[in-house]
Amino acid sequence: MKIICIGRNYVQHAQELGNEIPSSPVIFMKPDTAVLKKGSDFYIPEFSNDVHYELEVVLKISKGGKYIQEENASKHFDEIGLGIDFTARDLQSELKSKGLPWELSKAFDGSAVISEFYSKDEFDIKNMNFSLLKNKEEAQNGNTSLMIFSPEKIIAFVSQYFTLRVGDLIFTGTPKGVGKVTENDQLDAFLEDKKLFSLRIQ
Repeated sequence: MKIICIGRNYVQHAQELGNEIPSSPVIFMKPDTAVLKKGSDFYIPEFSNDVHYELEVVLKISKGGKYIQEENASKHFDEIGLGIDFTARDLQSELKSKGLPWELSKAFDGSAVISEFYSKDEFDIKNMNFSLLKNKEEAQNGNTSLMIFSPEKIIAFVSQYFTLRVGDLIFTGTPKGVGKVTENDQLDAFLEDKKLFSLRIQ
């Protein structure tokens, strides 16, 4: 299983971090060891003092392929869920300042929270609300219509470089509102009005 992540896929999120709006998808990867075991708390790693939550819609690949055309891309995923791309922002800033890859700040153990998956037919994936509550107050609220690159564009782009296989996951980017987590925070994620997971920070 590959975990492929898209960075800067919402204009306002790129702007809140002072990044340029990308002309093509920004790609990074997480290993399978990044997946947080379901039901587990998230423990802030000792190497960071500024870990941020980033709520994202996640696609689950149901049909593999290479060089997938955008008009056929919707046939390659049947299910969607939500995930959190935990990011050690202080470490990421240090790496970026040196022109180095982001993986140490993005791909560490437990940095990928992944919900259960649901049929994409249950939702209007082109106009779908998702949100994150932090300690019962809304922290992030996004809509898939605001993506710079649609799920179909992402799949077509990614498959030019990586053969997609059944079970691969694609994190599609986070909207504005990312922020720091601290010990004892509670995070609750919603897809429309469906609560997909709750998470405690330790």
